[in-house]
Amino acid sequence: MTLHTDVTRQFLDDPRIYLTDGGFETSMVFHEGLDLPAFSAVVLLDDAGTRAAVTRYFERFLAIAEAAGTGFVLDTATWRAADHWAAAIGRPKAELRQLARASVAFAQALRARWEKRVDPILIEGVVGPAGDGYAPENLLAPDEAEALHAGQVRLLAEEGVDFIGAITMTHPGEAIGIVRAAQAAGVPAVVSFTVETDGRLPNGQTIGTAIAETDAATGARPLYYMINCAHPDHFAAELGQGDWRARIGGIRANASRLSHAELDRAEELDDGDPEEFGRLHAAFAGLMPGLKVTGGCCGTDHRHVGCVARHVVEPVVAVA
Repeated sequence: MTLHTDVTRQFLDDPRIYLTDGGFETSMVFHEGLDLPAFSAVVLLDDAGTRAAVTRYFERFLAIAEAAGTGFVLDTATWRAADHWAAAIGRPKAELRQLARASVAFAQALRARWEKRVDPILIEGVVGPAGDGYAPENLLAPDEAEALHAGQVRLLAEEGVDFIGAITMTHPGEAIGIVRAAQAAGVPAVVSFTVETDGRLPNGQTIGTAIAETDAATGARPLYYMINCAHPDHFAAELGQGDWRARIGGIRANASRLSHAELDRAEELDDGDPEEFGRLHAAFAGLMPGLKVTGGCCGTDHRHVGCVARHVVEPVVAVA
């Protein structure tokens, strides 16, 4: 049985498609010119100037949700904020935990300022992979992953997030561990898998088999699954068949058609074509009967999400 709270049940029952943000970290690096040690954005909450940049970023997307007449899923800046990232980020573990708490508080304050204009706003406590979200070098067993991530999941739950988002998962083992940690902490969870240019996870599995394995090991606990960090062309063909499509509740695609290896080597941002990005989402949105939230991932910003809102979200809101 899937774990629900009142707010998540309202969210899942709402016929509207909600919005979320775009490529947070890539926007901070390439558009704001900010330094992210080990690509960790949580450090931006440690300074008034960089906090202002984060506020500007998220408020652009909240304004799009307001104009579209829909709800919003607001992420915490905690994709790389767990204890095991402390050495790479150059911050003590205790300081990272405090920054993670500050990230939830930041999201809660932002929600309070916008909740009369965008309703509802759900806060997703983001948990990233133990290693590189583009590579499967750390293939964790579920028990190992649960032990590794339990501390961050518990902290986010205690601070009051609405659900946990296991983002950029490269294989089911780590996803299963995070879902189990969320269950132990009494908070729902969402799992987002990343895929390569062939539409398969970095470990070679299809999206459908990864979802089936995760559901089987967790009693179908995830609220829903997502696909993130790949261009729509990379996974559109995978959406053509299979009952597992009903479990896909979110899409956060990349702006670029480049492979993950090419993106790692890129020194300039490839932001693609925002209008095409929106049209591509419209073309395959009908293949996902359970779609609940959409936004962007690497290389995307408010322009891309604005186009998705116009092509995908606003038509659904008008019908609802």
